Amino acid sequence: MRRVIVDEPVSQASVWSLRLSVFALAVAAVAVAATRFQIVDVPAGLAVFGSAILLACLALLLAGAAAVVIWRTGRRGVAPALGGVVLALTLLAAPGYLAVQSLRLPVLNDISTDILDPPQFSLSRLATEARGGRNPRARPASERQAQRAAYPGVQPILLELEGEEAFQLVLKAVQALGWKIIESSKPGGRAGLGHIDAVARTLVMGFPDDITIRIQPLAGQTKIDVRSVSRYGRNDFGVNARRIERFAEELQTQLDAK
Repeated sequence: MRRVIVDEPVSQASVWSLRLSVFALAVAAVAVAATRFQIVDVPAGLAVFGSAILLACLALLLAGAAAVVIWRTGRRGVAPALGGVVLALTLLAAPGYLAVQSLRLPVLNDISTDILDPPQFSLSRLATEARGGRNPRARPASERQAQRAAYPGVQPILLELEGEEAFQLVLKAVQALGWKIIESSKPGGRAGLGHIDAVARTLVMGFPDDITIRIQPLAGQTKIDVRSVSRYGRNDFGVNARRIERFAEELQTQLDAK
């Protein structure tokens, strides 16, 4: 007599956990691409990415349910459940990192090398339109005090160069970093100051952030102050401070190459 071997059924929760996690990654990829290439605006892109995070969380819940079913009934489905967990955690790693950063860092989205007298953004029509009609508000020094302890490396930059030469060096550093210059003026005029307004985009989703740089000639040297402001969100998770520090490093690179 032929022996019939009946396979144990597969846990449907594990199957759906894997399917949902794959779908969540696809939704996240669409959100990132659509936002980075400016197919949709930032709020819409964040909404889509948020839905991907919810799907990933649901995939984890289904994987947990599958684990219980497999343990109690002996059904198959360990591999799909583990796959769902791995893919879901991969997607949740970045939001999880940002959550940790939000606990460690102060709630700031406007960082300046000079907290007592931050550089001011140009209010010209060209610059305002390039910022999407936004003009970052002036913030009192009391709001910026938390920056000192959190980002001690964000300090004014002193160059042993004359104003004109320092301005050209700053332009090269900005271009090397890939920031889009929207307005610039050489040191001179009544105030003797030069400035550069630019827009930078974040690494992954390409969120636009606004930057202004003040070039202030002094006796035998030039002081450079930088202010970087996020357009969206109350917390920048350290992005603006790291951007200013990278600018200082690039400025040193350009100076060494002279």
